[in-house]
Amino acid sequence: MSENSRKKLSPLLAWVVFFGCMGAVFVLGLATAQLVQRKAEGRQLAMVLHPLAPDEPDSSKFKANYPREYNSWEKTKISEGDTKYGGPSKFSWFGRDPNKLTLWAGYPFSVEYNDERGHYWAVTDVKQTKRHRKNNSGEEKGGVFPGTCWTCKSTDVPVLMKQMGVENFYSSDFWSLEGKINHTIGCADCHDGETMNLRISRPALKEAFAAQGKDISKASHQEMRSLVCAQCHVEYYFKGPGKYLTFPWAKGTKFENIEAYYDDEAAGFADWTHDVSKTKMVKMQHPDYEVYLTGIHAYRGVSCADCHMPYRSEGGVKFTDHHVQSPLKNIANSCAVCHRWSEEEIRSRVEGIQDKHHEMLQRAGDAIAAAHKEVGEAIVEGLSDDELAKARDLIRRAQMRWDFVDANNGMGFHSPQESARVLAAATDMGQQARLAVAQARLKRLGKQ
Repeated sequence: MSENSRKKLSPLLAWVVFFGCMGAVFVLGLATAQLVQRKAEGRQLAMVLHPLAPDEPDSSKFKANYPREYNSWEKTKISEGDTKYGGPSKFSWFGRDPNKLTLWAGYPFSVEYNDERGHYWAVTDVKQTKRHRKNNSGEEKGGVFPGTCWTCKSTDVPVLMKQMGVENFYSSDFWSLEGKINHTIGCADCHDGETMNLRISRPALKEAFAAQGKDISKASHQEMRSLVCAQCHVEYYFKGPGKYLTFPWAKGTKFENIEAYYDDEAAGFADWTHDVSKTKMVKMQHPDYEVYLTGIHAYRGVSCADCHMPYRSEGGVKFTDHHVQSPLKNIANSCAVCHRWSEEEIRSRVEGIQDKHHEMLQRAGDAIAAAHKEVGEAIVEGLSDDELAKARDLIRRAQMRWDFVDANNGMGFHSPQESARVLAAATDMGQQARLAVAQARLKRLGKQ
């Protein structure tokens, strides 16, 4: 290169170096500013602007201290965007599975069974359900509901339990507490308002652990991220005249343990007598936690909150998304954190499992509904209780199994193998019940 060329290039190179340095300084300054801002956001997250009482029932008072969590919790009021087998809209399940009308004949669930809306609507929906209201003929359906029915619907419940005593709360009339229940499911159900530590605010779960010889106070933080859900998302029954809320876990949490509890410790407990077959029946509620315990996610230490309330980040703040919903509505933050597939593949895999369980549920329901009807026909023909005892026992056990999966959220996904096992037994027992009543009818004809 000639001397003249180098002289011409030197000023140009100097300007390039100058602007390059300026750009580097600008980028570094911007990065530093963002770092400082995120650290400030992190410090602000730890600030408690307004001290709260441990049992503060008004979730809106948590907003000043925890705006992100509160704003995401408010989204549980959204009643649109269903998944294939559920969602937040209030649709009736009878249109999707007419067998339920036969299976629950004589029980309040046969009056109305809608898919549950988000936590925001818990108080509204329990007051509006037709299960505890009169039908068009003025006939009372299901009798008077006890105060126990409020247990999982409101943050006012722990306060009322302390004021009234747990037994008095349970045994009171449902409507006598209406004016005292003003807040829906919210912050204080799971958190101590003073410390924000996760807590068990309902006595039934503590009592169920104690019945198994376990101390729930020793649960780890990760375990607590499921146990706060297990306060309500479980199988339960109302024990004795006082309608005391009880989880049938004394023998364990697997299905056969629960069945044995109802056979032995609850002395053949029944929620109702079936209108058609006159069978003493047990209505499974929503044993989400019990089924979850038998699945791969529980085995791997994945909590309910990891999937249904995944972490989110805004700026320098990481927080738990309190918009409790199906993971299929937020695949990127829930499933995809561990499963490195496309959202389309994840959804396809989940729905494929659910489709199979839906088919198994229908087959089991068909068999059990037919058994109810055939026992009803045998009653009309004059067969005695002794002659129908075997068929009724099989119906009771078959329907408990069917309901154990049907009442569980997730359409079998929480524990696919266990759900399939239980449903296979339900179908088998339903068909055995039909065979038993057919044999009883033939035997009667032979005697004649």
